[in-house]
Amino acid sequence: MDGTHQPLSTMSEAYEHAPCGLVSTTTDGTIVRVNATFCRWTGYQADELLNQRRIQDLLTIGGKVFQQTHLAPLLQMQRSVAEVKLEIRRRDGRKVPMLINAVRRTVGETEQDDFACIVVNDRHKYEVELLHARRQAEEALEARTAAEEALQRADRHKDEFLATLAHELRNPLAPIQAAVRLLTRKAFADEQLNWSTRVLERQVAQLGRLVDDMLDVSRIAEGKLEVRKQRMSLATAIELAVEGVRDLVRTQSHHLRVNLPDAPLLVNADPTRLTQIVLNLLNNAAKYTPPGGTIDLAVRREGDELVMAVRDTGIGIAPKHLDTLFDIFSQLPEGHSRSGGGLGIGLSLVRALTEQHGGTVTVTSAGVGKGSEFIVRLPLSSDQTIVQNTEALGTLPPGSRRRILIVDDSEDSALSLAMLLEADDYETHTAADGHAALRLAFEFQADVLLVDIGLPDMSGYDVARQILLDPRSSGMLLIALTGWAQERDIQAARDAGFHHHLAKPVDYRQLLQILK
Repeated sequence: MDGTHQPLSTMSEAYEHAPCGLVSTTTDGTIVRVNATFCRWTGYQADELLNQRRIQDLLTIGGKVFQQTHLAPLLQMQRSVAEVKLEIRRRDGRKVPMLINAVRRTVGETEQDDFACIVVNDRHKYEVELLHARRQAEEALEARTAAEEALQRADRHKDEFLATLAHELRNPLAPIQAAVRLLTRKAFADEQLNWSTRVLERQVAQLGRLVDDMLDVSRIAEGKLEVRKQRMSLATAIELAVEGVRDLVRTQSHHLRVNLPDAPLLVNADPTRLTQIVLNLLNNAAKYTPPGGTIDLAVRREGDELVMAVRDTGIGIAPKHLDTLFDIFSQLPEGHSRSGGGLGIGLSLVRALTEQHGGTVTVTSAGVGKGSEFIVRLPLSSDQTIVQNTEALGTLPPGSRRRILIVDDSEDSALSLAMLLEADDYETHTAADGHAALRLAFEFQADVLLVDIGLPDMSGYDVARQILLDPRSSGMLLIALTGWAQERDIQAARDAGFHHHLAKPVDYRQLLQILK
């Protein structure tokens, strides 16, 4: 057999080429078998040792004494000796320190002693190498652990950064959104101003959705995204999503076709989250489809599942990118036609929200330039009976809450919201800090307090608690405003006595519903 390393085909060859010296003797020490390794170490030929010398003849004077007083008696009594250090005298007279293990065994009707020897210097070298290898392994493990911890810290910091960034963006976005809403109520003589207002309205709405997506991604990463499920029709979410994407579809001259079954399909879902799923898919299709493209949204039933497909005639996806498309911050590489950029969180959010509803989302594409199709599957509600929602939006008659105190240290936020409310015939007053709010709440005889949580002198929670201690607060409605909208923030507002919690920028339609 060819090759550098030949196999040891017999036990005899294995014995001869063992990495340690092997010697077999009679009980009086006469050498009857020896391997090539031992001969090489001692400088003897095998025939110079076999039946010619005893093992003790190869020992130094001190070794011979030890052999007679300790080694031989121990073999006689225990039949084995472990790791005895002795010096063997080579044929040329030099001494070789060896570590010896010995065992006495019966072969046929006779007994013999088997010795396994290793040069101590070699063993020391092996031990040093082993220790070095162990240290390297430990250092590699420590480095890997440190890298994993650093990655976890970076991931945690990323989530914290997203949440903080979303919070910081919400604060300036609130007055911008309110100001734009005021502008949309005006009909300017200059058509350029009307066009500019419409652009601002669309882009502010898009910015608001991006901020919401960032917050939701950070909530999902922390396992704190709240999903409030109720039995509802998917058509409701689709209607809201289509309305949300209508301006983008119109500006891109797309053709959006929606095909729904005749009978409504009910699912157990969070209306807001389900709308987010549909809206993100439609936004994605509109964004990555060249102007004048077609987007089809079709819903059907398959067994116990609702199947929603969003198909477009857009830029398509290369097969190698399909598996990572739903990963956080995943984006198509540069060079894709009409790449729309973005944060790369929309589809990641779609997958996370779909999975939280017990469903799945997949994507297929015939390749670059050939469009894409996203398919969402959700379990249908076991009860497909439509129930009309008769829950009242408020507990007081419409128009009964007309005097509103807005407490916010951001003058732009407070005044823009005040002007918006006054345009809807509400009477407003503003306060820039907590102490002013405590005074004006009763001087102004406010029906409603809109309180920013982050005030300069005290928290909005403290304002609510102190207001509620006064008997004059009976019937007063307290609404918390904050750029933080985690579940813990909502619960903290409830604990302080707030009746409602609204995230900045305020959803004005939602605020009007609460006020009515």
